[in-house]
Amino acid sequence: MLLTQIDHVAIAVHDLEAAIDYHARAFGAEVCHREVVEQDGVEEAMVRVGESYLQLTTGTRTDSPISQFLVKRGEGIHHVGYRVDDCAEALAAIVAAGGRAIDEAPRPGSRGTTVAFVHPRGSFGTLIELVEEPR
Repeated sequence: MLLTQIDHVAIAVHDLEAAIDYHARAFGAEVCHREVVEQDGVEEAMVRVGESYLQLTTGTRTDSPISQFLVKRGEGIHHVGYRVDDCAEALAAIVAAGGRAIDEAPRPGSRGTTVAFVHPRGSFGTLIELVEEPR
């Protein structure tokens, strides 16, 4: 089994501060990590839920995937992050099984992780992010 756990569920939001405030008031959630990922044009706030995270994310520029998602679909679940021990191995397995890689090779992600995205057209309508924790 290449998947070790659900790393995170990403929710795209228009107003990151409002989303953080809502989760704090509704669930007592506290942000444990916050980062702007310039390469992807996103800002994220991570809330730990057990061994996983809820990733609240918004676009920082109009051409970012999150901004485009928000325009087309509105707020809501954007993708699911699957934690793996070896991102390259998991990506190769997905492609071999008929999946469609967005990232041809793993790349740096937030929190010092290594990531690769898999297109929803090859994974039953769900955008998947493979996440390898730093060693």
